[in-house]
Amino acid sequence: MEKVKVLIIGSGPAGFTSAIYTSRANLSPVLYEGIEPGGQLTTTTEIENFPGYPEGITGTLMMEDLRKQALRFGADVRRGIITDIDLSKRPFKAIVDHEHEIEAEAVIVCTGASAKYLGLESEAKYRGMGVSACATCDGFFYRKKDVAVVGGGDTACEEATYLASICRKVYLIVRKNYLRASKAMQERVFNTPNIEVLFEHNTKEVLGDEEGVTGVRVVSTAGEERDIPIMGFFLAIGHHPNVEVFKGQLELDEQGYIKVVPGTSKTSVEGVFAAGDVKDPHYRQAITAAGSGCIAALDCERWLLAQ
Repeated sequence: MEKVKVLIIGSGPAGFTSAIYTSRANLSPVLYEGIEPGGQLTTTTEIENFPGYPEGITGTLMMEDLRKQALRFGADVRRGIITDIDLSKRPFKAIVDHEHEIEAEAVIVCTGASAKYLGLESEAKYRGMGVSACATCDGFFYRKKDVAVVGGGDTACEEATYLASICRKVYLIVRKNYLRASKAMQERVFNTPNIEVLFEHNTKEVLGDEEGVTGVRVVSTAGEERDIPIMGFFLAIGHHPNVEVFKGQLELDEQGYIKVVPGTSKTSVEGVFAAGDVKDPHYRQAITAAGSGCIAALDCERWLLAQ
């Protein structure tokens, strides 16, 4: 069985930042990149709101830069998925890809959260070409253009009102005949003149060409179809944190995100730390994930020194 000091599970801004900091602290971290090396940002085209990139950068290139930086300081970055883990006692034991066993003195969880999609073939086809699950990340590219948002909860209403402030027209596609959002959020939507709510409608297909999204085909509960010309199609039907292997071992909140001690990265298990979207149901930004990765690394370093 392989023994390591720090095991980092998951890549993305949180994982690679944790690796950079723990490497510089001579903790010899081993990072497994997980099912989606580089995390959600690799599905984003242009990133313009991460500090230090005045001309913007693609998500794939940013993750490659972070990966190289972690490698530069000695992090052991590996392809592979943690398929099982035992956090009941220290050292912690993990299994990689159902076969390789590894023993770790401390663990930093950076497995992220995945956006929920409708499951349409056309939606997958245009992902990163007009289809997005983050208005804050990608809304800027659709300034003064028409867009659509799918969802009826607080997140959907927040995304719609944010997009309405920069886009010409926002269609809010809601499958029910009411909004699930709070009263305050509903009022904001109904009081925003360039938001049109399409109650009792479902998305049938995302329309597009080689350039990207050009429209959306919706169908009402009465069976009436309608094509709406848009340039951006935003999903706001929720996220699910990637916590499957930790269920029953780490304390989760009501939404399934890993609970941490406020102001820290400490989980319910001593020696296990969490960073990034897996513990953040609110912000889900690259910069906040990177910041929490730094916090997790520092918490981990101090904890190990105290042992």
